[in-house]
Amino acid sequence: MVFLIFGLFIFLGVHSVRMLAPDWRARTVQSRGAGAWKGFYSLVSLLGFVLLCWGYGQARQQPVVLWIPFAGSRHLAALLMLGSWLLLVAAYVPGNSIKSKLHHPMLLGVKLWATAHLLANGNLADLLLFGSFLLWAVTCFISVRRRDRAAATAYPSGSLGATLLTVVLGLLAWAGFAMFLHRALIGVPVFG
Repeated sequence: MVFLIFGLFIFLGVHSVRMLAPDWRARTVQSRGAGAWKGFYSLVSLLGFVLLCWGYGQARQQPVVLWIPFAGSRHLAALLMLGSWLLLVAAYVPGNSIKSKLHHPMLLGVKLWATAHLLANGNLADLLLFGSFLLWAVTCFISVRRRDRAAATAYPSGSLGATLLTVVLGLLAWAGFAMFLHRALIGVPVFG
């Protein structure tokens, strides 16, 4: 459990720098350069990600049950994950209406991902992992929306073609992950 907590602290910590220490980040980028900052950010993120994955895997081998998920929670989680994948894809497909309307679809996708997994899992490691990501995503979303309002950020309208592409890619990503990759990478089948 220690490695999971340490990994979460590192991964979510580095992803919170812009929210918690924007001036320090700006000074660091200015003095060291954007490339050096991105390299540092990427290495620290990778270290945190590896530690949290490894720690979560270790914690799952000796689960501490906090609650029993309700009947049908895995099906609800799978449905919520469809929305999460659509939001994740919307963050990267330029010119789609989802991003135009929601502004920060990746953070909303992380919220859905975390909520879905909290509904379907009831162990202490699950609460730590998914609860931490949910708390981070909520806090970060509030922060970026506040920053958008302060900067009077305007998001361009999305096009129908880009939105349809987003939906198709989101559906394909969800189906591929749910039917094949979740079992291969996580060891748990989504269906069955």
